[in-house]
Amino acid sequence: MGWREEYQSKLTTFEEAAKLVRSGDVVTMGFGPAAPSSEFYEALMDRWEELQDVRIVDALQVRKTRLYDPEFLEKVDGHITYSPGFGGGAVRPVYRAKRFDFFGGCATNSNAERYSNLADVFVQMVTPPNDHGFVNMGISSFYGMAIARRGREIGKLRIMIAEVNDKLPMVYGDNWVHVSQIDAFIENSAPVVTFARAVPGETEKMIAGYVSDLIDDRCTIQMGFGSIPEAIIPMLEGKKDLGVVTEMFPSGLPDLVAKGIVTNKYKPFHKGVTIASFCLGDQAMYDFIDRNPQTELYPIEYTNNPAFIGAHPNMRSINMAIMVDLNGQICSESIGHRLVSGPGGQPDFQVGAFLSEGGFPITVLTAARKQKDGSLSSSILPTLPPGTVVTVPRTFAHKIVTEYGVADLRDKSSRQRAEALINIAHPDLREELRAQARKLLYP
Repeated sequence: MGWREEYQSKLTTFEEAAKLVRSGDVVTMGFGPAAPSSEFYEALMDRWEELQDVRIVDALQVRKTRLYDPEFLEKVDGHITYSPGFGGGAVRPVYRAKRFDFFGGCATNSNAERYSNLADVFVQMVTPPNDHGFVNMGISSFYGMAIARRGREIGKLRIMIAEVNDKLPMVYGDNWVHVSQIDAFIENSAPVVTFARAVPGETEKMIAGYVSDLIDDRCTIQMGFGSIPEAIIPMLEGKKDLGVVTEMFPSGLPDLVAKGIVTNKYKPFHKGVTIASFCLGDQAMYDFIDRNPQTELYPIEYTNNPAFIGAHPNMRSINMAIMVDLNGQICSESIGHRLVSGPGGQPDFQVGAFLSEGGFPITVLTAARKQKDGSLSSSILPTLPPGTVVTVPRTFAHKIVTEYGVADLRDKSSRQRAEALINIAHPDLREELRAQARKLLYP
């Protein structure tokens, strides 16, 4: 039987595909927009009474589903457990209600291996097959390739289900799976989830100005999605021959390439090509990456390998944080015991840039947050609140940037670090921080 006949024989519906899940299975969904449409989630949720001990794992949730409803999760307890590997706003109600079992970890080999060790069933959105019988993972290679490849090799993955969407961009790189490796196909022509570009405010622009001063011509950069990265994009005007190695394509990449700011000419690997592991963007971004030889996606065990990142001279990683303590411990995931997000690729790129010859990691955050009563809460703290997750240990902290400047922590003593961080804290909060530092660090 040729691949076309095999493909036709495996066509099914959301409802029938959901019936392939058994009690006791771990069902892993593709990352972000590469996860299946809500119809698959809902078809699986409809079976909750007949299932026992099914664990659903996804990351970066972008579609509406009952799975993210705390009341529904309470009702299906014992039948279905939700285990996010990374979370955004859609699942914060679940976090607050503690109706989840977090599966966090940094995005490099640990996640690739852990997800392939975990998944009995894997569901991913893909493109229609090409003339050679290969479907493309579209906008997310991420952990999907590890599951599809290593999960089969070790005999863990029992079922792979592909939602075939002809509107999904086709992206080059290590991003292909043959029809013969997939057990069921659901054809569903649907718009790809898009994300509007953030609009930075004046504070974000001030931070971006300091970051821009730290980026030289021919540097290789990594940054993600959000108001501060968005503010950095126009600040790169006038830079020359930047390269990009990143977990996620930067939202302004099409503009940077069009203006010749990003050329990737001087990277030691993948010259002329921006590489990432996934993409979140608007339609302009998806149009740009579709069948574009200048962009390629690779699994996270490749893009996020600190040794690979560190092999790029003059690497600049740019990542956001929630808070930093006076020792340089960086938190990007929680406020005390209250979970907000996950580590993602931040630890990987922090270490990689730290190891790079001439490179360094950059952590950005606003100096303070305004509370409901109008008071200011400092993002630079004497110590992190009890229960706070440390995303980056103090040993790998380097450049910390707020709207008040840059603190360089590398090769600094504890007291020197504290003073450098206090100098970029909100001016109204510095004296209290100094008083706390004297108590903590001086006899």
